[in-house]
Amino acid sequence: MKKWITSLFVAMALMLAFTTAAMAEETITEFRIGILGGENASDRLRSNECVRSQIEALLGVPTKIYAPADYNGVIEGLLGGNLDMAWLGASGYAKVYMTNPDAVEPVLVKINKDGSFGYYSVGFARVDSGIESLDDMKGKVFGFGDPNSTSGYLIPSIEIPQSGYSMKPGDYFKDVVFTGGHEQTIVAVFNGDINAGVTWADGLGEWVDGYNSGALRKAADAGLVDMTQIQEIWRSKLIPEGPIVLRKDLPEKVKLKVTGLLASMPSMDMECAYGFMAGEVKGIAPVDHDAYLSIIEARKAKSQ
Repeated sequence: MKKWITSLFVAMALMLAFTTAAMAEETITEFRIGILGGENASDRLRSNECVRSQIEALLGVPTKIYAPADYNGVIEGLLGGNLDMAWLGASGYAKVYMTNPDAVEPVLVKINKDGSFGYYSVGFARVDSGIESLDDMKGKVFGFGDPNSTSGYLIPSIEIPQSGYSMKPGDYFKDVVFTGGHEQTIVAVFNGDINAGVTWADGLGEWVDGYNSGALRKAADAGLVDMTQIQEIWRSKLIPEGPIVLRKDLPEKVKLKVTGLLASMPSMDMECAYGFMAGEVKGIAPVDHDAYLSIIEARKAKSQ
C-alpha cells in the first residue's frame, strides 16, 4: 500500500511538472514590435504607440517598440528571435524567409480603399527640374532608399533596367545612390540634393495628398514635402503589399489575440489604423506565404 501511495505521488509530481512546463511554453513575459526605417525614429514611435498600448493591454505583458535605423535591423531582430512582430515589405519578408523559413509567419496584409492589396514603386522629381520621365534623367543622380526595400530598391532596380536604363553608376545616370529610406529619398528630391528617386504609394486618390497611403502620404501629412512641387516620372508594376509577420514560435493564443486585434483595427480605431498603415485603408486581411513567391524569386535572382 505504501509503495502504491509513493508511486501515486511520483506520478502526480510528474504530471504537475509537465503541466507547469507546458504552461510556461504558452506564456510570454514581454512582446516586442519592430518598426522598419523609412522615416525618423520619433515619428515611427508616435505612429505605432497606439498599437503598442493596445497589444500591451490585450496581452497583459510589457510591450516595447524597437525602431532600428535601417530595414536590416528589424530583419536581424526577427531572425535572432529578438522581435515578435513587424510589418515588413515584401522584399524584407523574402530575405527573412530565405535565411530561415521557420523564423516568422505572414498573418495579415493591408487592404487598399479599392479592395486591392498592392502598391507601386513610384519615381518622382521636382516639377521645376525639367524631368518628366526617365528619358530626362541621363547624366543625373538617381536615389534608392534602403537595399532591403521592395519599392525603394528591389523592384525598380529590376524593372528600370528592363526598360533600357542601366542602373550602373556612370552608364546612364551620373550616379545611383542610397539615401537610407523612403523619407530620406523624398526629402532629398524635394530639397534638390538628388534629381529623382523612388518611394512607395498605393497609387489611389490624389497626387496632391500623396495618394491615399504610402511614404508620400506620410511625408505630406508631416509637412515634409509640398506635393505640388514634385511630380511622378515613373511607376512600377503592381507589387504585393508587405505582410505583418509574427514570430513563428510564439504561443498560438498570443498569435490569435494579436492577429484579431490588428484585423479589427480599421473598423474599431480608424485613427490608429491610419497611423499604423501609413494612410487610408479599407481593412487588414489574412495573408499567407504564397502571396510572396514572386518576390522571393525576384530576390533570389537579384542575389545571383
